[in-house]
Amino acid sequence: MLKSIIIEDQAPAQFILEKYISETESLRLEKTFSDALEARKFLEKNPVDLIFLDINLPLLSGMDYLRTSPNQPLTILTTAYSEFALECYRYNVVDYLLKPFSFERFSQAIEKVLTMTRTIHQLSEGNEISEGSQVYFRSSHDLVKVESREIIFITSDSDYTEVITTTQKYLTLDSLREWSTKLDQNFTQVHKSFIINVNHLIKISKNKIHLSKDHIIPIGRVYKKCLMDSVERRK
Repeated sequence: MLKSIIIEDQAPAQFILEKYISETESLRLEKTFSDALEARKFLEKNPVDLIFLDINLPLLSGMDYLRTSPNQPLTILTTAYSEFALECYRYNVVDYLLKPFSFERFSQAIEKVLTMTRTIHQLSEGNEISEGSQVYFRSSHDLVKVESREIIFITSDSDYTEVITTTQKYLTLDSLREWSTKLDQNFTQVHKSFIINVNHLIKISKNKIHLSKDHIIPIGRVYKKCLMDSVERRK
């Protein structure tokens, strides 16, 4: 059972969250707070697994609370405003519930929390989740699992990274450096903005790489030798 707290200054919203939590077997409510500063004091001595956090709060807003609170528990934002949805995923936010939300939508958010908690637990015990055949990452509101062999390439553009698979595309905030630690030996960086799955390589033509699904991407000069070595190992 996951221990949780509510940080919400509106009584009707507090009541709804308390009701939903009481009807969810996997959750236990420890306490409800009307402002984030009081909640922060409580958490210093009483760790929890999950926070339900409103954005519009007195004294310290929900977003400022996230920005100034390192090592936060998993968090579900509850708000009537959608403009912070993208920024919130830079922090330990699992889902973003727009008020008013139903019990069904609440339950979907909790299922994401439970999935992420199981994954974190496996990793903390040193267990392999997939023996390198799958990768997990956060994309928008979801924790996504993708078969490594389905990833064609990953490209970075400013603050965002796009994962191109054989069936669809995903946006994530993970950097290429972070991706390089998740991926197996079938992946190699070929440009400052691209990592490819060598198994999808069709041909190398001058300074261009042709991949499956008609993708053509550049080769960075400093990465070319590493790419050729990776190809040679597969002969």
